[in-house]
Amino acid sequence: MPMQRGIGFLVFLFPFLSLITPSGIGFSSIAFVLALLCVPRKAWAAMAPHWREIRWVVAAFGFYFAFALLCVLVRPETRWDYLDKPSRMFLGLSAAMLVVLARPPRAVLWWGVIGGALAALPFIAWQRIVLDIYRPGGFLNPITFGDIALALALVAMAAAIDYRHSARKALWPALGALAGLGATLLSGTRGGWIALVLAAILFLTYARLLHSRPVRLLLIGSFTLFASTFFIPAFGVQERVGQGMHDVRTWLDGGSALSNIGIRLELWTGARYIIAQHPLFGLDPLSVRAELKELAQQGVIQDVVLPFEHLHNDVLQAQATGGVFGLLAYAGILLAPFLFFARSIGRSARRSMPQFAPAMAGMLVVLAYFGFGLTEVIFWSLKGSMFYVLMVALLMGFCLSAQADPNMETQSGQ
Repeated sequence: MPMQRGIGFLVFLFPFLSLITPSGIGFSSIAFVLALLCVPRKAWAAMAPHWREIRWVVAAFGFYFAFALLCVLVRPETRWDYLDKPSRMFLGLSAAMLVVLARPPRAVLWWGVIGGALAALPFIAWQRIVLDIYRPGGFLNPITFGDIALALALVAMAAAIDYRHSARKALWPALGALAGLGATLLSGTRGGWIALVLAAILFLTYARLLHSRPVRLLLIGSFTLFASTFFIPAFGVQERVGQGMHDVRTWLDGGSALSNIGIRLELWTGARYIIAQHPLFGLDPLSVRAELKELAQQGVIQDVVLPFEHLHNDVLQAQATGGVFGLLAYAGILLAPFLFFARSIGRSARRSMPQFAPAMAGMLVVLAYFGFGLTEVIFWSLKGSMFYVLMVALLMGFCLSAQADPNMETQSGQ
C-alpha cells in the first residue's frame, strides 16, 4: 500500500536523521503532522477503538500544553513563544495515529534506529579525533547528542527482542546498540550513565521473559563493554569520574563552584530557595534567573551560576517555573507513557509477546529521559523534547498495532 510505504519511510527517517543532520528531528515532527492533516478522518477512525488505552497519555501531554498556555495568560512577563515546545509535543502524538492507520512493519523503526546509531558513531568520532573537539556534539550540544545517542542504543537493544529467534539477525541491533553507546562515550556526557543504570534494572526486571540466549548475551555484553571503558584511559571515562569526585569535594569544602558539577550543585541550592518561596505556581523562567541573581548578591549561592539559563535538573526546573502544577505536568509526560508501556508488556506476556519489543523500548526511552533529567534539563532543548515525544508516540502506535494484529511480530522479527 502506498500509504503504508510512505508512513514507513517517515518512521525510518526520524531516528536515522536525528543525530546526523541539523534539522532531522524538526523535519520529522512537521512531516508527521502534515501527513495526518491529509487523512484526519481515517486516522481518527483508526485510533478511536484504542482511545481508552491512550487517553491518559493524551491527557498528560494536553495538560502539559494547557498549563503552559495558562502561564502565558496569567504571567505578563511570559512570552507567547513559551508555547512553542508544549504545543509541538502535543501535536507529536500524531505519529501514533499514523502508525495505527498505516500499520507499517515495526522493522522500519528498528532499522532507522540501528542506521541512526551506526551513522552517528563515525560522525562524532570524526569531530573528536580529526577535528580534536574535546566535547563533540554534532549539530547539537554534547549533552543532548550523548543523551539521544544513548536512547538510540537502548531502543536498539529492545529491537533485538524481535530477532530473538535468529542470532544472525540479532547481530544488527547489537551493532546499533554498541554504536550508540560508543557515540555517547565520545560525547563525554556523564548524565547518561544514570539512565544506563536504570535501563539495566529494567532489563533485569523482565529478564525472565527474554527466552533468548542471543538477546541475553547482547544485554550482558553491552553493559559489560560500557563498564569496561572505565579502565581504558583513551575513552576518558576514568578522568571524567575523577574530575566529578574532585568537583564535589571542592564544593563541600566551601571552595569555588566553577566546575561542571559545582555549578549544578549551586543551581540546585538556589532552586530550593526559590521553590520554598513560590511552592504553588513557581515563577517565569526569566524571573527564576532574576531570583538566582539576587541570591548570589546576598551570598547564598556563588555568582558562577548567573550565565546559565536553566537549573540543570528537570524536576527542579519544572517545580521552580511551575510550582506543584508544573511538577505534575512534567511527571505526567513521563509517568503516563511509562504506565502505558508497562500495561502493554503485561498483555504481551499473556499473549506470546506480540508487543513486547516496542513496549520495552518505550519504557527504556521514558526511564532514560528521567535519568537524563536528574543532571540536565533535557526538556529545555526543543530537539531533545521532540525526539522524546516522537519516539514515544511511534512505539505506542506499534504496541497498539501489534495488539490488534499479533502477526505483526512475525512480520517484524522474522
